Amino acid sequence: MNQTVYGLLALLPIILSGVFLIGLQWSAKKTMPIILAVTAALALFIWDMTFNRVSSSILQGTVITISVLWIVFGALFLLNTLKHTGAIAVIRAGFINVSPDRRVQAIIIAWCFGTFLEGAAGFGTPAAIAAPLLVAIGFPALGAVLMGMMIQSTPVSFGAVGTPIVIGVNKGLDTVAISALLAQEGMQWEEFLQLITTQVAIIHGVIGTFMPLLMVMMLTRFFGKNKSWKEGLAIWPFAIFAGLAFTVPYALTGIFLGPEFPSLIGGLVSVAIVIQAAKKGFLVPKTTWDFEAKSSWPSDWMGKLVVSKEDVATPAGKTMSTLMAWFPYLLVALLLVCSRMFADFKDLLSSATLDFNTILGEADISAGFSPLYLPGGLLLISALIAAFVQTKNPTRALGDALSESSKTVLSAGFVLIFTIPMVRIFINSGVNLSDVASMPVASAELFAGTFGSAFPLISSTIGALGAFIAGSNTVSNMMFSQFQYEAAMSLHISPSLIIAAQAVGAAAGNMIAIHNVVAASATVGLLGMEGATLRRTILPTIYYVLFSGIIVMAAIYLFGFQGPLTL
Repeated sequence: MNQTVYGLLALLPIILSGVFLIGLQWSAKKTMPIILAVTAALALFIWDMTFNRVSSSILQGTVITISVLWIVFGALFLLNTLKHTGAIAVIRAGFINVSPDRRVQAIIIAWCFGTFLEGAAGFGTPAAIAAPLLVAIGFPALGAVLMGMMIQSTPVSFGAVGTPIVIGVNKGLDTVAISALLAQEGMQWEEFLQLITTQVAIIHGVIGTFMPLLMVMMLTRFFGKNKSWKEGLAIWPFAIFAGLAFTVPYALTGIFLGPEFPSLIGGLVSVAIVIQAAKKGFLVPKTTWDFEAKSSWPSDWMGKLVVSKEDVATPAGKTMSTLMAWFPYLLVALLLVCSRMFADFKDLLSSATLDFNTILGEADISAGFSPLYLPGGLLLISALIAAFVQTKNPTRALGDALSESSKTVLSAGFVLIFTIPMVRIFINSGVNLSDVASMPVASAELFAGTFGSAFPLISSTIGALGAFIAGSNTVSNMMFSQFQYEAAMSLHISPSLIIAAQAVGAAAGNMIAIHNVVAASATVGLLGMEGATLRRTILPTIYYVLFSGIIVMAAIYLFGFQGPLTL
């Protein structure tokens, strides 16, 4: 069997996922068990993986699923707790007081606040927090998920304090061999990684500036009474301003400080600037845009997370300041930053860890679960503290929140228990009895052989496909960075720029990562509508990878950029 056939077969799970979810509009609950079965069959009968390795991959995926559900549970539990303490009423009023315009609210909550959360935590946390918060202030559940997924783009390459670069790219490359080549040019590995970081920041900075505008255009087109792109475009001065408020400090931080802090600093700066601008009406259209009355919404817009006026009403005789209402979310952000920046605090939270090493005897297949270190644990801690400082009856608030959150998480678990094990089989397929390349590498080699010198145009697309499969841009970078490097070296073009394109594409691919969509949908009780979300998020994903490819092609062939290791 030749490499082309292996590459096409490796793409089969991806193709079938698209056909079932987007084409046939099946739910993920119906689709993903079939995709897992197809992937396992390919692994056993085509890639000649052992049954033991396939089984260990499934168990590894199960452990990872638990960690993902833990994050979803934490986000839901915090939101539901704040619903019952009355804090959501204050937050809701606060955003409406900033601006009653839903386009402005989407930009502030999803883009500004969400990018900061991505920088602090990553791993789908912004969507898990932003989506239910948008529902709480009156957005349709489907629209809230769309907004939450669209922020899984620009800030993602530097999410979780730089994990996709520091871990994903770093661990995905043969640093020893590359360092030896760099030394011949008088360059160290750290300088090469910083060059990649700089290029990622610049590409994202250019493309990401327009994401807030695209977000509100999608909002008005798919969830407005008039189904109009123009109603979103009408806010373009404010949207571009909000984009620049994030991307300028973001890009400068990436260039001068490295990969850990661009999204954190960019998010903080944008929150401070954009909220004040909105309050003063700076660049905000005089005509306010809103959804139709809730009674006229289609049923498929609605989730099971219902936040009624009674739910968000402040208890009689009690007032709560805006600062106190926001305190739990600010505490989450503080805990996330401290847990990622301070080694002693990180070690303390990580001390409670369940490790599963060499699962079923497979030396390179392991998994671990640190409930306190994961964002889910910190969200839970914040919810517990909030219940005691915001209400006189914390037990009732926590009990109601626990009941509501558990039901949604159990529904999401059914889908994810098939999705993530499928990903792990895909990734672990490189160890097989036939001694052939893994499924990710086989599919990537197919692209490289097909496109030749035009490969830079589709480098970002490969990164996006990796994230679509793995549900993580960090994992996509680990899977494909070395392949992108080898392709660049064989084509005699800049390897740092091609790896940067991989990282940008992997970030964009988070918008269509199946288990990210499922997780975000779960937080608003909107399971079974994953295909509807994917049909929409594919549009900004195409925008992102297309313009990334154009920028990289222009840099190489129009402006003659070479960089280190270009032969």
